[in-house]
Amino acid sequence: MSEHLPNTNYLEPEMLQKLDDLELIAREAVEGLRSGSHCSTLRGFSTEFAHHRQYSPGDAIRDLDWRLYGRTDRYYTKLYEAETNFDCHLLLDSSASMTYASSRVSKLEYAKYLAASLAYMVLKQRDSVGLSVFDSKVRAYSPPRSSMGIILEIDRLLRQTHAASKSSIAQQLYDTAILMKRRSMVILISDLFADTEDILRGLDHLRFAGHNVIVFHMLDPYELEFPFKGAWRFEGLEEEEPLTTQPERIREGYLKSFNSYLDNLRAGCIASNVDYTLVDTSVPLDAVLGEFMDRRASAFAGALAGARQ
Repeated sequence: MSEHLPNTNYLEPEMLQKLDDLELIAREAVEGLRSGSHCSTLRGFSTEFAHHRQYSPGDAIRDLDWRLYGRTDRYYTKLYEAETNFDCHLLLDSSASMTYASSRVSKLEYAKYLAASLAYMVLKQRDSVGLSVFDSKVRAYSPPRSSMGIILEIDRLLRQTHAASKSSIAQQLYDTAILMKRRSMVILISDLFADTEDILRGLDHLRFAGHNVIVFHMLDPYELEFPFKGAWRFEGLEEEEPLTTQPERIREGYLKSFNSYLDNLRAGCIASNVDYTLVDTSVPLDAVLGEFMDRRASAFAGALAGARQ
């Protein structure tokens, strides 16, 4: 696929070669999200008719074929085959805190490359991908499509994305759920600097609706390690009050509080069956994606083995 890909800002040839060896694998094996691999065991999920079977008590009345009943005077239930292709919704947080960078690449720039790479991988499977860019509200939106043109559209939106405001992550998750017409994959790319309980409620809402949810938690290594020394004045990126201090004096308390925040997020995601990945922006993108895909592949194999038992 990379041979025919038009020039883009956020997909470099070297990265494309690495991405071609990776594959986006959904955790729920039974939903058949790997395009072309197999059909789902779910019924009534799409409009692709499979076959009839005679009605049995407990079958949904809405699935009865009344036309066939008119011809045969017998009740038959319509069964459907779920299509294996899926919609992937990329949600990119462009709030002001995403501009932080201890080196050349900010969390937002890294996130743009990540979003473009994931979009490419979805298209490589002949599935549909779209992008929503948000802070306190949606700033740009392109609905999922499976044509090559969506890559150019996503690249254009990423080039036009600039951070400007606070984020409203939970609200965006609720709004995204309204937009989706069928079970989909939702990938949230954010530093998650918002109320943890609100975020988890938003993720829960998506999972309750049956969506496959992935979170890439973008963090700068300085946020993770707090290696500052000397006297510093810390400026809030989202209207917080500035703080002048000696970092060594607050480092222990900061790391304790920050690690507790990370533990709560990770535990909440696990409880909701949300795939959580912490992304250290000092780690090369291909290494992050490689580890993520290996973990997804293992989860897919485990779920498939369990389903066969």
